[in-house]
Amino acid sequence: MDDRDLALYPFISEASQHVGSLGFSLDRLITSRALDLARLRGKERVIQSLFEGIEKPPLTGSDEGPVLTELLSYPFARILVSCIDDSFLIRRYSLAEAVAAYMLLKTRDVDFLSDIGNDFGVDAKPSDSYFNINFTDYIKLASSMKDLKWKLVNRKLDHGNVRIKKEEFARLLQEAVRARIQDSLPIEVPEDICRLCTPHLDEIKVILDERKTEFGAGDFEAVESDLFPPCIVHAIANTMAGVNLAHSMRFAMTSFLLTVGMTVDEIINMFNISPDFDVEKTRYQIEHISGSSGTTYKPPSCDTMKTYGNCYGEDELCKHIRHPLNYYRRKLWFKNRDEKKISKN
Repeated sequence: MDDRDLALYPFISEASQHVGSLGFSLDRLITSRALDLARLRGKERVIQSLFEGIEKPPLTGSDEGPVLTELLSYPFARILVSCIDDSFLIRRYSLAEAVAAYMLLKTRDVDFLSDIGNDFGVDAKPSDSYFNINFTDYIKLASSMKDLKWKLVNRKLDHGNVRIKKEEFARLLQEAVRARIQDSLPIEVPEDICRLCTPHLDEIKVILDERKTEFGAGDFEAVESDLFPPCIVHAIANTMAGVNLAHSMRFAMTSFLLTVGMTVDEIINMFNISPDFDVEKTRYQIEHISGSSGTTYKPPSCDTMKTYGNCYGEDELCKHIRHPLNYYRRKLWFKNRDEKKISKN
C-alpha cells in the first residue's frame, strides 16, 4: 500500500509499522511545532467521533504534508482518548473510526478488501464482486449485527463458506476495525504526556460531558448499589432469585446498570441463574444496549416504567423525580453532602 492508503487506514499493521519507521518520538509528536496540524487533526478526529462521525480528507495529489498529518493524527487521537480513559468515549471513537473506514472500503476493489481482510486474519476469497468467507470468521464478525439478514441461518453455506457481496464484506470489516480499536484502548500513556495534552483534553472533556448528558450516560464514579431506586432493587432481587424478568424490565435494569458504570461481564454474572440463561445471547443483548451497534440506549423514564408495570416500591423520593437515574443522582448528592458534614465535625 502507498502512503495515502496507510494514512486512510491507520489501524492496519502496515500503517503502524510505517509510523514506527519514521522515527517520530512520543515527545516530538506531542511538542514539535512542526506537527501542530497533526495534533489539531487528532483532536478533531476525537471530537468528530462524538457527533456525526469522522470525515476523511481526499488526500489527492503529490503533496506529502497532508498525508503525514493524517497518518500521525491517528496515534495522537489514541493518546487523547487514552488520557481521558472514558468507556463512552472509547466506544464512540472506535465506532466512528470504523464507520469512516467502511465508507472508503466499500468503494475499493475486491483485491484491496482482501488485503485488509488478511490483516485481520479473515479467511475470505474474492470471486468477481463477491467473497467466500469461512463461516467461523463470518460468525465472529457478524455476531454484533442486529439485522436478521446477518444471521448465519439466513445465509447459504457452501463447503463451510458463506458467499457475500463486496459491500457486505466491507461492512463486516467495519466490525473488525471497531473491535481492534476498541480492544486496544486505552493505551498506556505516561502522566507527563497527558499533562502536556491538557489544552486539547480540556476541550474534548467539555464536549464529552455535554454529549454524555444528551445520551443519558452520566459520569458516575464507583457503583453505589445501596442507592439504587426501588424499581431497580426489585429487578435485581428477582434476577438473583432466578425469576425470569419481563423483557421491558430486563432492558430497564440493564440500561440503568450500564449507565451507572457496571461492566457487561458484571451484568452477565447477575443473569447467570435465570431459568432461560444463555451466555452468548445475554452478552449480545447487553453489548447491544451498551452501544456496540452504534446506539447507546437510555434507561426508560419513570412514566415509561409505570406504563409497562415496572414501577415497584415507590418511596417518598420517587414522588419528586421523573427518572431512575435522577433518583440515583439525588441519593449520591445526599450521601456526599452528609459525608462532608461528618468530615467537618
